[in-house]
Amino acid sequence: MTTPRVFIIRHGETEWSLNGRHTGTTDIPLTANGEKRIRATGHALVGDDRLIVPKNLAHIYVSPRHRAQRTLELLDLGCKEPMPWQKGVAGEASGRGRETEAKVQVTEAVREWDYGDYEGLTSKTIREQRQEKGEGGWDIWRDGCPGGESPQQISERLDTVIKEIRQKYHGPAIGKPKGSAEPFDVLIVAHGHILRAFAARWIGKDIAENPNLILEAGGVGTLSYEHHSLDEPAILLGGAFMSDVVEQVEQKK
Repeated sequence: MTTPRVFIIRHGETEWSLNGRHTGTTDIPLTANGEKRIRATGHALVGDDRLIVPKNLAHIYVSPRHRAQRTLELLDLGCKEPMPWQKGVAGEASGRGRETEAKVQVTEAVREWDYGDYEGLTSKTIREQRQEKGEGGWDIWRDGCPGGESPQQISERLDTVIKEIRQKYHGPAIGKPKGSAEPFDVLIVAHGHILRAFAARWIGKDIAENPNLILEAGGVGTLSYEHHSLDEPAILLGGAFMSDVVEQVEQKK
């Protein structure tokens, strides 16, 4: 039976991610190494016999930041339509026969956490500044960011996205026989903190408790459900990604 998934992908490496500087609204490009690694991720994880199957994608959410949009381009999913930011200019064609009908939606709902006064600072610098002011330690999950967003605000905007995914894309497909459902998987290309918070909210965890999750630059995570049930969301630690292909080969023998 069909069990839909959400794939979360953090944008590739930037100079600030290398230095540990919090990058919310600042729009900086991927490094050359960051681009190279995202291309490698696309080669390794995208395809009919891979983790992310383009023809199964129903929808793609992407942050408004250029680093996230460039990451989506480099994954080479084979989107039929130009990316929204390309304004009618044809995108890079896939050289590996990939193709997806999924619509790409640029949305503020998956932009990075607004760091406010802490934009561009490292965690070490933030804690030193707070100590000088007598404010004590700092945990973004508990304290949020002055001039920016609180954990509650983050949870509220992510919960709206999760509700939409379950109602529009996962609900109509979950539990149906394989091959009978319309495309059902969802892809989100965004940022480190917001995607870690998304994973926590996916399983109903209060992010103020600190989700204790790691998603490196260019990293990929998978969210799904247990027992083919929308009421049992789960983080997928590993799966038999090529099982369908093996079954098809066996049936042809």
